[in-house]
Amino acid sequence: MRAPLPLRLAIRELRSGLSGFTVFVACIALGVAAIAGVGSLARTLTLSLERQGQEILGGDMSLSLVHRQATAEERAAMEADGTVSEIATLRAMARKVSDKRAAMVRLKAADASYPLYGTLRLKGESGPIAAEQVLTRTGTAVAERLLLERIGARIGDVVKVGETEIRIVAEIEKEPDQLSGRPTFGPRMIVSQETLRATQLLQPGSLVNWHYRLRLPEGADARRLDRLKTEFAARFPESGFQIRDRSNPAPRLERMAARFGQFLTLAGITTLMIGGVGVANAVAAYLERKRGAIATFKCLGASGSLVFRVYLAEVLMLALAGVAIGLVAGSLLPLAVAKVAEGALPVALAVELQPGALALAALYGLLTALLFVLWPLGRARDLPPALLFRQGVSAEASRPHRRYLAGSAVCAAGIVLVAVATAQDRLLAFLACLGIAAALLLFLGLGMAMRRLAARLPAARHAALSLARASLAGPAGLTRPVALSLGAGLTVLVAVSLVDRSLIAEFDTRLPIDAPDYFVLDVPRERIGEFREIVHDREPDARIDEAPMLRGRIVKVKDTPASEIKPPANIAWVLDGDRGLTYSDFLPEGSRLVAGEWWSKGHDGEPLVSFEKEIADGLGLTIGDHVTINVLGRNLTARIANLRSVDWESLSINFVMVFSPNALNKAPHNFLATLTLPAEAGAKREAQVIQEVADRFPSSSAMRVRDALDTIRAISEKVMIAVRAAGALTLVMGALVLAGAMTAAHRRRVRDAVIFKTLGATRGRLVVAHLAEYGALALMTGAAAALLGTLAAWLIVTLAMEAGFAFSLAAVLQSIGLATATVLLFGAIGTWRVLGTGAAAELRRA
Repeated sequence: MRAPLPLRLAIRELRSGLSGFTVFVACIALGVAAIAGVGSLARTLTLSLERQGQEILGGDMSLSLVHRQATAEERAAMEADGTVSEIATLRAMARKVSDKRAAMVRLKAADASYPLYGTLRLKGESGPIAAEQVLTRTGTAVAERLLLERIGARIGDVVKVGETEIRIVAEIEKEPDQLSGRPTFGPRMIVSQETLRATQLLQPGSLVNWHYRLRLPEGADARRLDRLKTEFAARFPESGFQIRDRSNPAPRLERMAARFGQFLTLAGITTLMIGGVGVANAVAAYLERKRGAIATFKCLGASGSLVFRVYLAEVLMLALAGVAIGLVAGSLLPLAVAKVAEGALPVALAVELQPGALALAALYGLLTALLFVLWPLGRARDLPPALLFRQGVSAEASRPHRRYLAGSAVCAAGIVLVAVATAQDRLLAFLACLGIAAALLLFLGLGMAMRRLAARLPAARHAALSLARASLAGPAGLTRPVALSLGAGLTVLVAVSLVDRSLIAEFDTRLPIDAPDYFVLDVPRERIGEFREIVHDREPDARIDEAPMLRGRIVKVKDTPASEIKPPANIAWVLDGDRGLTYSDFLPEGSRLVAGEWWSKGHDGEPLVSFEKEIADGLGLTIGDHVTINVLGRNLTARIANLRSVDWESLSINFVMVFSPNALNKAPHNFLATLTLPAEAGAKREAQVIQEVADRFPSSSAMRVRDALDTIRAISEKVMIAVRAAGALTLVMGALVLAGAMTAAHRRRVRDAVIFKTLGATRGRLVVAHLAEYGALALMTGAAAALLGTLAAWLIVTLAMEAGFAFSLAAVLQSIGLATATVLLFGAIGTWRVLGTGAAAELRRA
């Protein structure tokens, strides 16, 4: 069976060579590779978390409490279904006995059954040691290397935690369930439950989290897990347990991976859109070379439909080749990451093909190809032969039929619909697509404006500058290709650079002058006065603020269980686990009342609560509504009396929920204190104060604010590496498109240069003309990208991140310099090729 005529003609055309289509294939391949790689990596991470769910969670199910252990009845209910391992986690201070150097640690006390899944790998002085040597003994511990570095200790040294001395016998090499809990500050230390009791840190009101990991018999499926969770919640409705299972072992990590994957996918779409410009340029240049053949076809009776189908078949075959190359490259990204980052990733990646991610990337690639080729193909289809011949020597404008414009619009809508439908945050995806379209249209308009401006400029006296102006204003000039190819990529780079600089400034310079130096947790309620005296004895000018602190979990919002509420992504954390709670007769410092009234001092009526306004709006709460909080295994329902706006950046003590004292003051609890030392105290005096506090209050832990910010900053910097890589990819695509545009213009440039040289123009004059043209294009494009990138960064930092914007002139100048260097480099290569062409040979070919 013979192939259809359009396909046979297309294959015959392609047999003559792929000249001019290298950039076309490369643009599609690079964009598809970016989207396929990001999608495959995100899906691989999600699957890895699911498949390693038992090890990451530490069991088939995890039931967690704060402040209290499970009762005998609750523990018996768990043990009826499988093997149970009990773990306690809390913050504590570890002090080296020999020189009393101290550091806050994340203390974990496990029983002999730990871990139910996975392996706790420990490295002692003489090699690996078994976990049983620690978890079945009193007075020994294993610690993260970071702790040893902070207090200048080594294996075998003795540290004091709480009221007991503990010998460090090994370093932690791998903790299987490290990802299951919330992120914490401070290095890790693991001890036995007997050792924890010896520290005397388990006091009423202490901030201790108790985790019960359950290992079910082999063959327990998801339905059994769901049934057990439902039965347990129904049997102990006010227990306050947070229950998770192996299907969602690290929800925070999954959400972060999904959001970051969405961002990188949008960056990949941006890259693909920029590449689409290269696709359009390549097709237009190819059709220009084929203008005579197309006109001849039509003169011989070929219909416009046949011409359209022939060249559409060619384009689609090349697009499929680019998509295939991109899919192969993208599918290898997870393997490359797994090899390069082996040991640094939180989970072992289960590398395998991800058909869904690859199919999505292929769809994006084909839709992009069609979006950018329908216009030039439609224009060639509907033009009469006479106009096709005339366009070789004239600049008559021509537009395709409305049906092709509609087809392009459908492809664009398809890209947006796919992006929105597959996004976690659909509004963000839609706005990002609009932003991409607006940026491309803006730089298209900039190219047209630069061309018109050049046309209106008076003729320069210098011949080279006059030639540059004519090239900028000419119909085949590079104004639009340069603006489109480099503009969007530079905009992304400027925005990324300014966001990065703003975040660094936020960490380095935006810390409030009066921000506290330390947060001190678990100060005993009955000894808060003594705490003040000890600090003021050492530093009379130190400032101390304190507030009572408990932890509780929102279990009901109005009449709706918290598990059934789907809040906006930016406030979902409020319902995820336990939250800090406090009570006060007065409006806390750093808060501003925006609705309602504060309760009177000594209020003794219905329990009242003050809610942070943004969180309340996200949960659909207003004054008069009720919320139910589980505290210490009891449900407390309170009415919202007022709403507050909170200045979190002040780092003063503040909470999402502040209760009237009668709601919580009878529950066992401790205090949270902030400690601000005078500027002249210095590091030595600061260490002495913290050492004194650690000695006198062994159950308390002091967290240095600057250390916490440095930890957050380190995480932010790692994230920004990937963001900068995404921005750099858009610029690489822009450079590729620019190279293609200059290659497409090469033939016309050679013809013009030959004519100029024949008329007496020197090589030097032509070089100056080209450099002036390229320099003007680069400066105008770079300046426009700097303005748009600055605006985008300002919107991201101030609205999305709610941080302070820090402008960086250096980042802007770097972008303009990069644009100038890129354009001049490609321009110099193009000029060298043009000037290297012999005039006589070219005139004979003409």
